[in-house]
Amino acid sequence: MGFTFVENIGYIASLGVLISFLMKDIKKLRIINTVGCCFFIWYGVMLNFSIPIIVTNFVIVLINTYYLINPRV
Repeated sequence: MGFTFVENIGYIASLGVLISFLMKDIKKLRIINTVGCCFFIWYGVMLNFSIPIIVTNFVIVLINTYYLINPRV
């Protein structure tokens, strides 16, 4: 009952996003969330290009990046 490589990437992605919401510092939250989202993008690609997973997480990465670059907006 082992996990496949693809499943492990999905679990890592989920863990990263979950951990990000435990952060009190918004900058740390956005950085960790971005890493989790990048794993979700990778996971979506490995699931034969699951467009909903890829697009949603790509947009979240863009939003996080925007606010990390422009923190006063």
